Amino acid sequence: MEHTSNAELRTAADTVLARLVGDATGTARLREDQWRAIEALVADKRRALVVQRTGWGKSAVYFVATALLRGMGAGPTVIVSPLLALMRNQVEAAARAGISARTINSANPEEWDTIQEEVAAGSVDVLLVSPERLNNPDFRDNVLPKLSAATGLLVVDEAHCISDWGHDFRPDYRRLRTMLVELPPGVPVLATTATANARVTADVAEQLGTGGGSDALVLRGPLDRESLSLNVLSLPDAAHRLGWLADHLDELPGSGIIYTLTVAAAEEITTYLRRRGHTVASYTGKTENADRQQAEDDLLANRVKALVATSALGMGFDKPDLGFVAHLGSPSSPIAYYQQVGRAGRGVAHAEVLLLPGREDEAIWKYFASVAFPPEEQVRRTLDVLAHSERPMSLPALEPLVELRRIRLETMLKVLDVDGAVRRVKGGWTTTGQPWVYDTERYAWVARQRSAEQQAMREYASTTGCRMEFLRRQLDDEQAAPCGRCDNCAGARFTADVSGKALDEARGELTRPGVEVEPRKMWPTGLAAIGIDLKGRIPAGELAFPGRALGRLSDIGWGNRLRPMLAPGAPDGPVPDDVVQAAVSVLTDWAKGSGGWACGSPDAPPRPVGVVTVPSRTRPALVASLGARIAEIGRMPLLGSLAYADGPAGERIAQSNSAQRVRALHHAFVVPEALASALAEAQGPVLLVDDASDTGWTLAVAARLLRRAGAKGVFPLVLAVQA
Repeated sequence: MEHTSNAELRTAADTVLARLVGDATGTARLREDQWRAIEALVADKRRALVVQRTGWGKSAVYFVATALLRGMGAGPTVIVSPLLALMRNQVEAAARAGISARTINSANPEEWDTIQEEVAAGSVDVLLVSPERLNNPDFRDNVLPKLSAATGLLVVDEAHCISDWGHDFRPDYRRLRTMLVELPPGVPVLATTATANARVTADVAEQLGTGGGSDALVLRGPLDRESLSLNVLSLPDAAHRLGWLADHLDELPGSGIIYTLTVAAAEEITTYLRRRGHTVASYTGKTENADRQQAEDDLLANRVKALVATSALGMGFDKPDLGFVAHLGSPSSPIAYYQQVGRAGRGVAHAEVLLLPGREDEAIWKYFASVAFPPEEQVRRTLDVLAHSERPMSLPALEPLVELRRIRLETMLKVLDVDGAVRRVKGGWTTTGQPWVYDTERYAWVARQRSAEQQAMREYASTTGCRMEFLRRQLDDEQAAPCGRCDNCAGARFTADVSGKALDEARGELTRPGVEVEPRKMWPTGLAAIGIDLKGRIPAGELAFPGRALGRLSDIGWGNRLRPMLAPGAPDGPVPDDVVQAAVSVLTDWAKGSGGWACGSPDAPPRPVGVVTVPSRTRPALVASLGARIAEIGRMPLLGSLAYADGPAGERIAQSNSAQRVRALHHAFVVPEALASALAEAQGPVLLVDDASDTGWTLAVAARLLRRAGAKGVFPLVLAVQA
């Protein structure tokens, strides 16, 4: 039997729930497992880790607990969440329960001071904070201590992000350990996630102080989603997959999400589906915040059939009646896949989940794996540079000295920060001088885990067994059993039929070449520190014009054609005829387009009068033949090629950060005398031809050399860009 006080608490909790879900009759009741979590937090002031499927009602636990604790005079609840979309949903949900919620994240910096004043005044019941804020020096040193002292309940949402054993590790989350240590005794803590296998659960529990011999409550429930029908449809190529979507999108129930692996694919698919008459919107990491919010609102109101999204939308979207989730391309982890499909069917009896795997998937997995934690020598180099610096170093200042790209460098520093080896302060990063050990075994294990997850996704796509059971076993769900609903259990509900019209239009969309290559306009910072006298804006007289590429390597159209040709170790040879014809098509469209040299505008640059190639150590035949064919078809002279400098300066250019690439490139090329003479005689700009552009710095340095040697202008043309 419950004690009377707990019985009264349960009644009060159900009353808050009714307000939260908009139940005017007051008959809504918490499930027993929800109540167990709330009781542990409110009555017993314990720590709890809740691992439950999407739609179980984790947010109801912390909002009801907040209302009860605030009623007892406790301080505000602090919710740490990485999801801007979910933050907006949570603020609205809290208001329904009479709870005042505010958020501090990258989208509202102009509101931070006001919000912090409201928290101090006691008028905020819930403060949602992005994990990045926890390691901002000002927030960490001046706001976090006060917040820790005043917090009535700490909630860690998407707690699997704490664990680097998981699929979505985020170093900023590890900063929570500091906050946990500083919490006053008796402050309850709730960690929630829908996607954690046994290993991740144990790791999160340990890091949150909820493991070992503590009396914390761990609630881990079955992960079946009775509303979801899982399907896999293997189609021959990207054109068939796009055509299938165009033909069958309206057959899918309600509104939904179409996930892609890359920004380029999301934009391609959105463009194509709109041309086929479907109301869809793109949602990626490059989408402006205002456009993201509009897209979310449109999907919530069913004004669009689907959002075509990358993982930028991910787990952070709450729409109970979402009718379907389709993946055009397979995620690399079954846990990540389960998490994304879990957005569907939360408040409806039936939702369709469809995976359309593609042959480009594994190349994309490989790219994302390449940005893992750096090898030990690069980490030691970074620590050494910081140790010898007299002042904190910013990322732009540090980057040219350590040969790591910005994002990878920042992630590494965040890990080192958590490990106590470095510290982020005002003005940048500094070393602590504390000893640090490179955990080779752990990093190798994580890499093997990623590989195992990729193999599991291959097996998921090909299995003849129950698909939901397969996913549940990947999450160590001991109650996993055949679902009776997926295509393998109940029979396929979708055919592979694609109409000729849809297929032709999809092929037209995917084979239409042409991507603008924006020239580099500013030299990277920190070049002076490595002996290069370049800084600031690139002078107009040394700048390339905007260029063109056939496609992006991440495209599902031209990317599929170009990736094998440009892959490391691919055989060199003359450029194929279809690629030449595509390049000619790009040049034709380029000339006639807005600002092109044939558009008639008085501001348009003049037509190129010659072709120059960039030397290549890996694909010399490909680049030389491309330049020669373009010159022949365009009836322009092939003026020649830049040449590699003699000696060490001519060595292979490392794939490192911008400053290091510019340093190497600055000494790598020379303009041969014959080419310099041809440039001086040419009466107009030149077309600069290369195989691919990754960062844009090769084109920038080459254009500068050509302009300084007398070229009237430089138009870059490459087969592919990386992004």
